[in-house]
Amino acid sequence: MAAVTSPALSAEDQSLIAWIEAQARERGNAVISVASDDEGAGYCFTACAWALHNVPEAVVVGLPEQMAPVLLDAYVDRAANGEIFEVGKRYDDFFDGAPVVFERVAKGHYLEYFGSAFLVYPDGDFPALQLIVATPEGHFPWQDTAPDGFAQWQPVLTESGLPESWTPGVDGP
Repeated sequence: MAAVTSPALSAEDQSLIAWIEAQARERGNAVISVASDDEGAGYCFTACAWALHNVPEAVVVGLPEQMAPVLLDAYVDRAANGEIFEVGKRYDDFFDGAPVVFERVAKGHYLEYFGSAFLVYPDGDFPALQLIVATPEGHFPWQDTAPDGFAQWQPVLTESGLPESWTPGVDGP
């Protein structure tokens, strides 16, 4: 992977690109964490999964900061080794007792949730998936049985804010 530099980039952006590239070489992808703030939950996303492995970049929102990178690394490792993840399919083998489902991220959320990835993909031309984690009881954010506030803590990054690649309860969780 060749270094991406430009005189138009700030020293901070060039340093971040160098870090992303070093992480990608060392780990096979970079995982970037963004802390929670007054406006919402923290989140983590990958950079270089598409460039290095031809698998969609991924994001998780609202998980404890030590869990999110583990989940993203597991996704990239498995996908890079040929596993194909289907949107709307429930996966029970990422965390013990916490099912995961994949959804496509709407392009309108890319800048907010994959901001630093634009240093790798300046035109924003990359596919992205959201890994949505259920509660330990198996409740997803869009379900009536989900705890109060869960949908705000772990928003679904589609245009509607609800699953769009499948119909919950019909062909998905």
